[in-house]
Amino acid sequence: MGTYVPNTKEEQQAMLKAIGLNNMDELFDVIPKEVRIKAPLDIPGGMSEMEVARKIKNIAGKNKVFQTVFRGCGAYRHYIPAIVKQVTSKEEFITAYTPYQAEISQGILQSIFEYQTMICELTGMDVSNASVYDGATAAAEAVIMSKERNRKKALVSATVNPMVIETIATYLDGTDMELELVPAKDGLTDLEVLKEKLSDDTACVLIQQPNFYGLLEDGDAVGKLLSGTDIKYIMSCNPISLGILKTPAEYGADIAVGEGQPLGISLSFGGPYLGFMATTNKLMRRLPGRIVGETKDSQGRRAYVLTLQAREQHIRREKASSNICSNQALCAMTAAVYLAAMGKEGLKKAAVLSMSKAHYLAKRLCEIDGYNLVYRGEFFNEFVTTVNTDADKILKVLEDHGILGGYPLSSNQILWCATEVNTKEEIDMLIEILKEVA
Repeated sequence: MGTYVPNTKEEQQAMLKAIGLNNMDELFDVIPKEVRIKAPLDIPGGMSEMEVARKIKNIAGKNKVFQTVFRGCGAYRHYIPAIVKQVTSKEEFITAYTPYQAEISQGILQSIFEYQTMICELTGMDVSNASVYDGATAAAEAVIMSKERNRKKALVSATVNPMVIETIATYLDGTDMELELVPAKDGLTDLEVLKEKLSDDTACVLIQQPNFYGLLEDGDAVGKLLSGTDIKYIMSCNPISLGILKTPAEYGADIAVGEGQPLGISLSFGGPYLGFMATTNKLMRRLPGRIVGETKDSQGRRAYVLTLQAREQHIRREKASSNICSNQALCAMTAAVYLAAMGKEGLKKAAVLSMSKAHYLAKRLCEIDGYNLVYRGEFFNEFVTTVNTDADKILKVLEDHGILGGYPLSSNQILWCATEVNTKEEIDMLIEILKEVA
């Protein structure tokens, strides 16, 4: 942070002189003497840069970092081009926060505008916000923005990631909305039950594509069910899968949300991550959080602004449906740089490789006695298998070999994942270890 330094003693003295004071003590005369700290704080002394680096390295050394990962479950290990971190680690970006003064925030505003544009291209939607905290938050905010005066029931598929469902339930607990789960059938949303549950008080239907079990939902069928109604169709999606799958807009969705972590953001032991949200022009004014727009200044030059401020929560709080007043500026920029670096063909290749390697992994796993696919539907890069011994035992053996195995759904079922970074050699090595365990 070479140029990010506090003011000098001379600058402090000049500021004191400007307000008619001689020294810093006079500045704090208004604070009663009895509440002022009279002795130095009881905190350790400062350390040199070398000492700090050594201490942080020792702390980080306690983390278990797996070189081979076969687990997804909402957070995924993908290849991140070197240029992504090269750009986003610049000090003028890394201290970026949500912009308040547009006239001096043109750089970060443009980066958000570019991010929003790419999210719209990715999802097929008309408008995107400047991002929210994470994918689960995005899903919860989408449910709340779908509320109507007489429509307060949210139908959420049981095949959505359980952690996302928990987040939605937490958000709705403070509202008058009701959450109702649509059961799964063979790992997919039970469309017959969904049809039965639709009613005049249904505000929205939320499905995940691909769903928690990795399966591809019949997004078109859900779109047809809701077509011609006032029920909002929300689709939560894996952004990498959109390199080859239909966009939420093509399925007929009204709102697209998802976890943006796969777009160039490291796993980082759980965060910070990025929630993307996009919708149609019709729902633009309901979209929570910030939106950056492009305009022209008084001299006709291109300029960027925070737009539709009248709907912002900090201005119309009594009418607000959300308390989101911030955004994940650095994570959003990371996603934008990643998408720019990958391009359409790069994103498509990452999706194709993830899907093909997952299918190769599934094929090899099913060669082992006792390992079988639990669901027969089409899947993207995750799938569930049975296992021939206790799942925790299997995962512990893999861990001893430096491999993070799949996510245990029960004592005899594991949710596996593969992405473009998993090699054929890694998959074959995994199979040999599992055969030995058997």
